[in-house]
Amino acid sequence: MYRQGSEGLTGGGAGAVALRSRGFMRFDASVVRRGIDRTRDLDLVVDLGARIGSGEWWRGLATCTALCASAFALAPSWHPIAGPTAPALGEAQQQEMRAQAIAPAAYGADSGRAAAPTKFVEALTDTPERPQIEIAATLGTGDGFARVLTRAGVGEDEAKRTADLVASAVSLGEIKPGTKLDMTLGRRPNRKVARPLDKLAFRAKFELALEVNRNAGQLQLLQKPIAVDETPLRIQGRVGSGLFSAARAAGAPPKAIETYLRALGQHLSVGSIRSNDRFDLIVEHRRAATGETETGGLLYGGLDSGKKVLRLLKWTDGGKEQWFDAAGVGNTKTGGMKMPVQGHLTSGFGARFHPILGYSRMHQGVDYGAPMGSPIIAATDGTVRFAGWHGGHGNYVQLAHSGNMQTGYAHMSRIIAKVGQSVRAGQLIGYVGSTGLSTGPHLHFEVFQNGRAMNPMAVKFSQAAQLAGAQLTRFKATLSRLLSVRVGG
Repeated sequence: MYRQGSEGLTGGGAGAVALRSRGFMRFDASVVRRGIDRTRDLDLVVDLGARIGSGEWWRGLATCTALCASAFALAPSWHPIAGPTAPALGEAQQQEMRAQAIAPAAYGADSGRAAAPTKFVEALTDTPERPQIEIAATLGTGDGFARVLTRAGVGEDEAKRTADLVASAVSLGEIKPGTKLDMTLGRRPNRKVARPLDKLAFRAKFELALEVNRNAGQLQLLQKPIAVDETPLRIQGRVGSGLFSAARAAGAPPKAIETYLRALGQHLSVGSIRSNDRFDLIVEHRRAATGETETGGLLYGGLDSGKKVLRLLKWTDGGKEQWFDAAGVGNTKTGGMKMPVQGHLTSGFGARFHPILGYSRMHQGVDYGAPMGSPIIAATDGTVRFAGWHGGHGNYVQLAHSGNMQTGYAHMSRIIAKVGQSVRAGQLIGYVGSTGLSTGPHLHFEVFQNGRAMNPMAVKFSQAAQLAGAQLTRFKATLSRLLSVRVGG
């Protein structure tokens, strides 16, 4: 039944055949696997730089040569292939193509060909026009109001009548450049005349809008007042790293900050401002009921350093606008005086021999030689205390200044200044002459403080305006009103 075989114990008969068959099948499978392995070892792309001269190398060379020959055989010829040329387009075809292209947009949207009229088309004797035209124009710098209307298509006579109507409500010069004019032009009887103005509307001023309407053939002006809240805008904050940048971040306009810094510089050193100091600005501000806002100049500037609070209010004194502190003291000026006449120094201050009296005495001023009739100006701001004949001084003018100081101008040929008049530094007060005890045309200039003569060449003065009386009362009332404004307006 069983026998010893190469596979161990095997059965006889049919069983043995079956085992042998299975053994043969195993032998055939191994042969197939070895064939596949040989195929995998076949290199179709031979490296012609290695194993030169071997059978594999020659096979690769033959393959490469065959491929190159095939490519060369299949390559196209070097001669161009002849083909038919399209005929040139005619005029009608070019117009048709142009109508389908983008080019018409560059020629005013011309669409090319147009359909020819047929017997059903009737030519119009006159093309219709719109019954109304709405136009927006802008008033330019130095532009005339009537001129803007005529440029928009309004007739000259009607433009002038419209300008006269507007001028009855507001000066045409007060209308700001850049103002937008909205116009409606109506139907005209024929093309030879300008269109009539049916309506004109614009903002004449911040608080006033104007309309010109046509009623029953006549132009009528309609004024539309606009409610405006003029509560000033108050801005506060800490100086921090920089006063200008901190104020700008808080919302203050640049011009108002520049004015504020200049005002501070007249009362303290800007370099002394610390980072923890607090600034306080009040600026002009207007809010219209229509929503627009307008910011103006600086009205008040304050600085709180903790130990000291500086409050400055803009005030007009004697026609001159300056910044006064809370006590009513204005800008302080320190420095020398202006030279009262264009001339040369002929005699200094001190004891000298008088050329007319014939003896030595104190010369209480300085003399400037100058041609007859040369203008004499005030050396500094002041008020005329005396103007007239003054003994040996001849025609003489004396000015009073702050700090109980006076300046005198003698030997004038003619006096211009009048007693009680306020004069500015550099203002004309008279002309050079030789009146009184004088040997020739010159100006005798003298300076007194508390009644004692001073050398004009060495005087340095400090001058500040001081409010008093009713003016000081109004000043403090205005300051109190502004300080009651809340932050943010």
